[in-house]
Amino acid sequence: MHLVKSLLSLAALLPIALPAATLCVNPTGSGPCYATISAAVTAAAPNDIIDVGPGTYSESVLITKPLSLVGYLATIDATGLARGIFVNGMAIANLSEVHISGFTVKKANFEGILIANSSAVSVSNNTILDNNQSLTNATCPGIDSFEPGEQMDCGEGIHLLGSDHVIVTGNTVHGNSGGILLSDDTCTTHDNLISFNTVTDNPFACGIVLASHVPAAITGSAAPLGVFHNTIYANHSEKNGLSGGTGAGVGIFASIPGASSYGNVVVDNFLKDNGLPGIAIHSHTPNQNVNDNMLVGNTVIGNAADTADAATPGPTGINLYSFVPATGNIISANSFHDESIDVAISTAALVQVHFNNLLGGATGLDNIGTGSVDATESWWGCPHGPGSGGNCSSIIGADVLSAPWLLLPATTQPNH
Repeated sequence: MHLVKSLLSLAALLPIALPAATLCVNPTGSGPCYATISAAVTAAAPNDIIDVGPGTYSESVLITKPLSLVGYLATIDATGLARGIFVNGMAIANLSEVHISGFTVKKANFEGILIANSSAVSVSNNTILDNNQSLTNATCPGIDSFEPGEQMDCGEGIHLLGSDHVIVTGNTVHGNSGGILLSDDTCTTHDNLISFNTVTDNPFACGIVLASHVPAAITGSAAPLGVFHNTIYANHSEKNGLSGGTGAGVGIFASIPGASSYGNVVVDNFLKDNGLPGIAIHSHTPNQNVNDNMLVGNTVIGNAADTADAATPGPTGINLYSFVPATGNIISANSFHDESIDVAISTAALVQVHFNNLLGGATGLDNIGTGSVDATESWWGCPHGPGSGGNCSSIIGADVLSAPWLLLPATTQPNH
């Protein structure tokens, strides 16, 4: 008896985990529902669920607590406002477990959805279109000082800023300045997953870009903070950056000295008809790090040439350009079609280019730089190896190891 009483007394002192409440929103606020999403967010307790009914909501939604925001044919029209949805982990420490799904988000001055300094967030099955409305002649008047690297694109459609372990999946992103941006202006950006998104017709920037930027003043850091260990998986990136050749299908970029975009994985994506190469890796100054990126199993079709200091002699599938030696990069099991140059390399380090189907029709590999390229065990379009005439792709440049080569096409992902 005494034991039972003791256990009951102990149980009374323990916190009780209450089930999450479900709040509702509809445009008229009828029944028990709220008339605006923002009002429901304000009223919600941590981990509550907010169901948003069909209709258009003219507002900008600020989230600073863990919750789930679920749209059912719901549109956020942010005309004249900064953003459609802003998950602001700069306002509350350790913000996590925010989930956003089922919305159309459009017409914001800056990002459609911004996730800042947050962790364990998901953004799924949304349509993000026609945002970045403030963009004017490659400038973004009025954008916040915590986004110093976004003057040229207003933050793009979906922006992961200083965040980690975020999943962005199943979204359609089109008609923004650029598609999906991961950057480090406010904190390191790492271990995020960008998967199964359709990113098309964003004219002024890349479909998906991982960019190490100037740190915002609020960080107190003199050096960029880093974009690393992110995975870009099974996305469709097409017809981005066509205005003036400003965007790749996927871009991995370093900006100022000290910038670092390293250890990222770009795997099984479909990259077609973009304004720069299908995948572009750029490092332009000393003291930058674009090492250890892995480009695997992508289908790369009909993209454009690279430009400026990273220029390639013609339309290019993958371009790795680095002013400093870029070590540990692997390009494997990719398939190329309708490119003048399948893979272009310009760095002073060894680059591995194995098990690719080099079928662009002209140059399978162009070693523009001073480093060496190990391109063994690739398929050059025929069983006779590179430069054999007929359907065989060729090699331009010195210090390229190509033998042994494959006698049959490499096994790659069949999805595309």
